[in-house]
Amino acid sequence: MKKYEQVKEKIKQAILEEKYVPNQKIPSESELTIRFEVSRHTVRKAINDLVNEGWLYTEQGSGTYCADRSISQSSSGADKAIALITTYISNYIFPSIINGVESYLSSKGYTLLLYSTNNDFEKERQCLENVMERDLTGLIVEPTKSNHPNPNLKYYLDLEMKGIPYLMINAAYSELNPYSLTVDDELGGYLQAEHLIKEGHTNIAGLFKTDDMQGVMRMKGFIRAHREYKIPIDSDMLLTYTTSEREQVLEGEFANILARESRPSGICFYNDEVALAALDVIREAGLSVPNDLSIVGFDDSYLAVASEVKLTTIKHPQYEMGVQAAKAILQLVEQKDNANPSYVYEPVLIIRQSTKKI
Repeated sequence: MKKYEQVKEKIKQAILEEKYVPNQKIPSESELTIRFEVSRHTVRKAINDLVNEGWLYTEQGSGTYCADRSISQSSSGADKAIALITTYISNYIFPSIINGVESYLSSKGYTLLLYSTNNDFEKERQCLENVMERDLTGLIVEPTKSNHPNPNLKYYLDLEMKGIPYLMINAAYSELNPYSLTVDDELGGYLQAEHLIKEGHTNIAGLFKTDDMQGVMRMKGFIRAHREYKIPIDSDMLLTYTTSEREQVLEGEFANILARESRPSGICFYNDEVALAALDVIREAGLSVPNDLSIVGFDDSYLAVASEVKLTTIKHPQYEMGVQAAKAILQLVEQKDNANPSYVYEPVLIIRQSTKKI
């Protein structure tokens, strides 16, 4: 990314995190120059782009303000609104996905209505109730706890009754068999384990999240790789957790396997976020990566290169998925005969310094 694009993304993220609310004045160019340690020209270019894209607006002699993005940018009004419900908004890979959705929709004159479930069924219900009250054109959803039976399916059936199209990303509720954009998570989990196996590791641990379907499929790929390469899995080395259990498992079971005499030489993680959190536990155990342990993440998020340990990881399309989701929902809205909105992205292994041969 160029410097001005980095500044743009940081300002966008602050808006998505509601650090700036509609019609609130943002810091001056001079303040932003100091905050981001860039030139005034860089800040000005970022702000101009954000004004042109509808994120900000300026008032002569007064300053720059956060735009109200709930107001449609087209003359069609609320009938041009697409809602996006994600599990999270402001962290990890989600700002990039959201930016992809928003950039394409705004270019086509649509407004994006943004909701977050925090991966909680009750919050998902509230989001869906809010959505149903709006004059909505279409809906993009990242499922909540997609490996569990969902109590909110009636809302999606109501959308179908009303003729409002919806599309799911990252996972899908199997009961509904919806259009969806997903990563081949099983293949991704396979590639994680296969990379370590090819590096000579035979005692490999896995830490996977199991209330989301992505984690279950990644664990399935992890197991398949071991079977195909005829390497047995120590059941104590295969750890699982739910959204609320992550810290407990890291500080308990994960720390325990690191203390074993037959500790693993390699570890596959559900994603980069948990891999980075696990680094603290690894250091506390007196171990280093990759000298004592090789680790592999998933998603190729910004966290993959955020610490001194640059993660080998599996690439998630993020922004590309957001753009494609926006294109797909508009295909459904416009009822194009050639619409083929479902797609499975093939994962790609990104090799960095967190793994080595043994």
